Amino acid sequence: MNTLGTRENVRDQLVALVPRLRRFARNLARNQHDADDVVQVALERALENLAQWRSDARLDSWLFKIVRNAWIDEVRSRMRRNKVFVAEEAGAEVGTDTMERATDIMSVQSAMARLPEDQRVAVSLVLVEGLPYKEAADVLGIPIGTLTSRLARARAALQTSLEAEG
Repeated sequence: MNTLGTRENVRDQLVALVPRLRRFARNLARNQHDADDVVQVALERALENLAQWRSDARLDSWLFKIVRNAWIDEVRSRMRRNKVFVAEEAGAEVGTDTMERATDIMSVQSAMARLPEDQRVAVSLVLVEGLPYKEAADVLGIPIGTLTSRLARARAALQTSLEAEG
C-alpha cells in the first residue's frame, strides 16, 4: 500500500464496490437514505484507514465489515438519542421491470424484512453479495457453523413466507 499506483487502484476498487455496499447497507438499514448515509460513513472510514487494510485480504470483506460496524454505530447512536426508525415505503425503487417481476421483488424484500436481523445480514452477505461462508463469518465475527445455522433458518423462513404469499 506504499505506492501511489496501488493506492489509486484500491480507490478504483472502492468505487466499483459502491453498488454492493449500498445493497448490503439497505438490507441492514431497511431505508435507502439511512443506507446511503452508512455507506458514506463507511467509505470515509475506509479511506482514512486504508493503511490498515491488508493487501492479502479481500477488499470487499473488509468494506462489508466497515459498513456493518458503521450501521451498528448508527443504531447505538439512535438508541442513545431515542429516535424511531421509519420503515422504507413499500415499492420504493422497484424499477421498470414487468409488474410480475416487481411483485416478486417486493415479496422477497418483504420476506427478508421479516427475518431476524442476524439471519437477514447472513443472507445479505452470502446469498445477495456472494461472499464465501468463511468471509461472511469473519465479517460478522461468528463461527462458520453459526453462519450456516442462520442461513438454514433464514432459507426455511423465506421459503415458508414466500409460499404463503403464493
